Amino acid sequence: MENKIKILGLDVSKSTVSACLLTEKPDEPRLFYYDCQFLNLSANKEGIEKLLSLKPDVAVMEPTGTNYSKIWKEHLVKAGVKVVFVGHKQLRNYRADHLDLPDKDDNADSLALACYWFDYHHLENRFVARHSDVINNIRELILRLEHLNRVQSPIINRLRQDLAWQFPEAALINSKRGKKGLAPLLWGWIAGLRDSKKYDAMYKDSIGTGLEQSTRNQAFLICDLQQQEFAIEIKLSNLLKESCFAPYYKVFNKFGFGSRLSTILVAYIYPLENFLKDGKPEIRICRGRKSGKPTKRYISLRRFQKTLGMAPSQEQSGDKKKVKVRHGSKLCRKALWQWVFTALEPKKRRLNNEITEILCAYLDAEKASGKPVRLVRSRVAVRAVKLLFRELVKELCN
Repeated sequence: MENKIKILGLDVSKSTVSACLLTEKPDEPRLFYYDCQFLNLSANKEGIEKLLSLKPDVAVMEPTGTNYSKIWKEHLVKAGVKVVFVGHKQLRNYRADHLDLPDKDDNADSLALACYWFDYHHLENRFVARHSDVINNIRELILRLEHLNRVQSPIINRLRQDLAWQFPEAALINSKRGKKGLAPLLWGWIAGLRDSKKYDAMYKDSIGTGLEQSTRNQAFLICDLQQQEFAIEIKLSNLLKESCFAPYYKVFNKFGFGSRLSTILVAYIYPLENFLKDGKPEIRICRGRKSGKPTKRYISLRRFQKTLGMAPSQEQSGDKKKVKVRHGSKLCRKALWQWVFTALEPKKRRLNNEITEILCAYLDAEKASGKPVRLVRSRVAVRAVKLLFRELVKELCN
């Protein structure tokens, strides 16, 4: 008798998982839910051993809560188990609309994950795309950089407020990290890590009340956080030296993307083949909703925009219409918006090439029409993403 494949639905929480092992999809999932013997395991040695003793062939998980699910994924992969991921939105709709399961809980999610595989295992696009170890490492490092950046901002703001009365002459100085990770001169001087005759002289003639130890401690913390940033940037630089990324950076240079934005984009769009069909952009001819005439649908471009958080979707209810960006990477969307603000809007910083001229002309025309600046920046970012896809296809597919 042929052995049935074992599918493990695994819903991960902070320190526990709910596991549901199936060899076939139940005929009545709602009834099965009440009789199923779910396993609730803790994130410890005993929990891992019990999970692996089930000997699943495939484990189905959600990609959310990456840090919590990573340990479970690592042990499953080491044991030879295939691990696949289902998007949060897809699972939510599937659980409610297809399985009619009770209100959301961990057990219902683990059952839904297992059932999902039986219904869609033959359709690869129903699962979250699997990335190489290099891309996973790049994404993890990018998120760590973003975290360090968020942590520093309130500390620096607090420091400037304290300097306003302790050393007001230096309160508004913008001090940046030096070459090879050298601590920013101002913060390094306050922390006692760097010497500076300039700040020695300023401090001697300062009208402030004098630097307190808490201020020096906070400056030391900033220097430490920036040193961590530098170490991560070195790791990213080494990962991105691989020749496979060179064509992407060649295109990024045409847009004037900085190193941080370029790294973020690579992490989310590499390889470009994930957006294509048979090595070419997918275009479908469909009947227009309003005109009824044959209309081109740029499927690959739309998927590319969606990944970068630049694909607005329309919501309509009665006479009300809304356009919202609901999907994709918030990090990419934020980074692209900042690039428009810092690299395209200031006329002195604009690159002089065909691509930037197109984008800057559009930006200037939109601003001149009186439209809100935030809306203009978003529209320019969307147009930039469309041009980026075109240039990447030209570079990689010809």
